[in-house]
Amino acid sequence: MAMRWEVFLDHVQDRGEYPSRTEAERAARTVLALLGAHLVGEVRAELAGRLPETFALILLNPLQAAEPLSPERFVRATAAWIEGATEQTAAWDVGAVLSVTADAAGEELTRRILLQLPPGYDLLMGRPQDTTAPRTARASGD
Repeated sequence: MAMRWEVFLDHVQDRGEYPSRTEAERAARTVLALLGAHLVGEVRAELAGRLPETFALILLNPLQAAEPLSPERFVRATAAWIEGATEQTAAWDVGAVLSVTADAAGEELTRRILLQLPPGYDLLMGRPQDTTAPRTARASGD
């Protein structure tokens, strides 16, 4: 079920510590437009179904990316699209929006989203992956 517009923006505003909903919305629009360029097929469609309609449309009609951006380049691209942003403020924007997006997606869909993205997006989404533990240990709960 899609997260309601007000709830999504309230969470982004809270996590990003934005003084206004307008700033939270600006960050969400930019970050989701860039994210949409990196996701394809069923994963992108399923994520869109969990976002408020306006943000779903932004995700489904993304800014064009010639190649997948590393997390660092994703942050730089976000800074370029937000007037007055620096890489530091853009990293804050990306973290706020992507962590709320991951909450809306749920763990299973977030895992599939991360499989479509270059390594390092797990940190941007607030879902750090333990890459040092053997898969069998993680699967068995050790």
